Amino acid sequence: MNAAVLTISDRVSRGAVEDTSGDLLDELLRGDGYDVERRVVADEAERIAASIEELAAGAALVLTTGGTGLGPRDVTPEATRTVLQREAPGIAEALRADSIAKTPHGLLSRGVAGVVGRTLVVNLPGSPGGCRDGYAVLRPALGHALSLLADEPTRHAQTSP
Repeated sequence: MNAAVLTISDRVSRGAVEDTSGDLLDELLRGDGYDVERRVVADEAERIAASIEELAAGAALVLTTGGTGLGPRDVTPEATRTVLQREAPGIAEALRADSIAKTPHGLLSRGVAGVVGRTLVVNLPGSPGGCRDGYAVLRPALGHALSLLADEPTRHAQTSP
């Protein structure tokens, strides 16, 4: 299955720092059997939105990393919303809840999640730890979500009678 990692960072796009968060997500996805495409863009809304749409055309999952905070150039959620056809607020809420339980800085995350065509798009923080923790939250429901988007038969697991 195809997945994509979109790193959104002025510094990474200039080559000033390494893409440690993108590298981590790539490793986690490949470990789960995904073929991964990578892209890096600066914190520019039009480029972010265009990249999400382009990557979604060839992937079942697009994970973004970076640009979800309160900084003046953090525009990832706004750019993502311009291309989402349907939001998946439960994903963003679960990611924030997990983050808030670990650090008060989790309150500052503004990431969103949703669907472009048949592709799930999820904004993750720019830090490797935030990406690792966010993927761990997303992972248990990921297969079911992607099956639903692919319109494949699924079994709904009961948690209790």
